[in-house]
Amino acid sequence: MKIIEVTQKQHIKEFLNLPTKIYKGDTNWIRPLNNDIENVFNPKKNKFFNHGVCTRWILQNENSETIGRVAAFIDQEAVHKDNDQPTGGMGFFECINDQTAAFLLFDTCKHWLQAQGMEAMDGPINFGSRDSWWGCLADGFHEPVYTMNYNPAYYNDLFKAYGFQEYFKQYTYRRTLAEPMHPRMEARGQKIIDTEGFSFRHLELSKLEQYAQDFCTIYNKAWGKHAGVTELTLEQVKNLFKLMKPVIDEKIIWFAYYNNEPIAFYVQILDANQVLKYLNGKMNVLGMMRFAYYKLFKKFNRIVGVVFGVVPEHQGKGVEMAIVKAYSWVAHTPKYPYITMEMKWIGDFNPKMMKVAEWVGGAIYKTHVTYRKLFDETKPFKRCPVID
Repeated sequence: MKIIEVTQKQHIKEFLNLPTKIYKGDTNWIRPLNNDIENVFNPKKNKFFNHGVCTRWILQNENSETIGRVAAFIDQEAVHKDNDQPTGGMGFFECINDQTAAFLLFDTCKHWLQAQGMEAMDGPINFGSRDSWWGCLADGFHEPVYTMNYNPAYYNDLFKAYGFQEYFKQYTYRRTLAEPMHPRMEARGQKIIDTEGFSFRHLELSKLEQYAQDFCTIYNKAWGKHAGVTELTLEQVKNLFKLMKPVIDEKIIWFAYYNNEPIAFYVQILDANQVLKYLNGKMNVLGMMRFAYYKLFKKFNRIVGVVFGVVPEHQGKGVEMAIVKAYSWVAHTPKYPYITMEMKWIGDFNPKMMKVAEWVGGAIYKTHVTYRKLFDETKPFKRCPVID
């Protein structure tokens, strides 16, 4: 077997096409868009290159057949953040069910990271924000929603056998939108809605720049100081909203304000995978036509909860319940097109958010695991600290 760094067009093609072999016959797998993957590795598209480095490899057998792939990266803004040791990352791992092949891919990442001063690696993660391509699916092998990792169950065995340990779990909660909130939680939310100073409104695309600013303010206060999370710039948020525009419905993204200051958001998008499953990884002209047709005529019936945040000074007051209650003004109308919602990326280090997901009627539907490998295994391993 030989490791080949991805530097040529043919290598990129092999990197992108390998999953079609791994998941052949798996009806739940949905092929990601090639451009979504490639943008991660494009310095012109991925702003993380401004403060990080990244590379990737394919693995071929003696017959020059590609049997594995992986990427490794260093985000300088997260290397030391809440870590006892400088920690890099690896991801986009795909491999046949062969421990020798998998270990060769893991070793390649480890040696590359060690050469740049890293003492541990997290994986499988993204060279980018946590909302995409993060974690190894360990339970709930259902269709993935847009930019969520899907993998064979044996990947977890390969990670553990190499010495990766569970750093944290990420839960996806699922709820039927027509079902009401828990009565006590609904009453708590209504109390906040009725309190002077609080207001709630959904996104307006005509005022996208203002909402991008509000999102940036809330996100950095609510999430920017957490372990492994880097603050977002306004430019990053504006680019994110621009990319999300095809899957945005104004009335499923909500903001909360107190005395006109942004204090919370509840961001949901259409699940693009309901269309992408038919496009074989290519959003060309025909793909865009199919997407537009589906959005206009066949309609989406599944939405995805991307991120939920409340600034620290308003946490624990019931704002979480209030913003969901405000959304229900729309969701509980007759002939509402969306049936289910998946709230992805709720870490087990955030028990308060887990409770919120349960209070609004959600139940765990999928479990992903983010693993960490300490290169010096004599050092004590610590899980991600729980948020108080």
